[in-house]
Amino acid sequence: MGISEIWWILLIMAVGSYLIGSINFSIIISRRKGRDIRSVGSGNPGMMNMSRNFGLKTGVAILLLDMLKGGVPTFIGWVVFRGDLLEGTTFVISDMTKYMCGFFAVLGHIFPVYLKFRGGKGIATTIGIFVVANPLVGVISGLCGLAFILITSMGSMGSLIAVTPPAIAAEIIFYGRYIYVRGSGFVPAQNGAMLFMLLASVVFVIGICVLTWVAHRMNIKRLLTGEEHQTSWSAMIRKYKDRKKSERAKKKKTEAPSSRENSESTDETQSP
Repeated sequence: MGISEIWWILLIMAVGSYLIGSINFSIIISRRKGRDIRSVGSGNPGMMNMSRNFGLKTGVAILLLDMLKGGVPTFIGWVVFRGDLLEGTTFVISDMTKYMCGFFAVLGHIFPVYLKFRGGKGIATTIGIFVVANPLVGVISGLCGLAFILITSMGSMGSLIAVTPPAIAAEIIFYGRYIYVRGSGFVPAQNGAMLFMLLASVVFVIGICVLTWVAHRMNIKRLLTGEEHQTSWSAMIRKYKDRKKSERAKKKKTEAPSSRENSESTDETQSP
């Protein structure tokens, strides 16, 4: 396949990925709960702020939905051109398209057309991209970021830890697959189209990571000055468990009187 044959497919995929990324589930769900997430807490319509203000369960739901926003376009970018080689080269087109779709999904999340280009920070969406593009590295990195947040309560730093290593891993894979091949040394691009696609792949991966870092620029500034908001997920988990325990206790209390009333009613019916 040549670029001249598929450019229109790439354009549709890029626009579609951007529009999918522009859907902000945090705003949709918070409005259904009677508040706009942009007017509470940090004002960021993302998973962290939703967890702080609407509870851990809601935060986890947002995490999964936002991961799907990145994962679904990335999967489409991979499956449409799976195994297809760029004409006259050994370059696998899906190596570029999966990250292209991921990039535009993150771009849509951070700069959504539906919300006057003011969206979230793209961490969960980026995690979704890398989990689909490179499952092993994506999952391990995501778990490391989660563990960091649970231990330190530093949500923004843990988020950046979750998304940066997979981007580095992707670039290393490109290097080992198309630039310096084991046993062959440095391999020049087979034609201009391959060079273009390879450079585009590298730029899209770097772009995904840069977008999330730029979106966190104020968090990074607060981290350096020691003024960053803490996100204690362990405290949220305890609070969630305590609330569930309290709800079960209340339920038992309300069920106990009705059980006694039913028993007394049965006794009265059976008495002569």
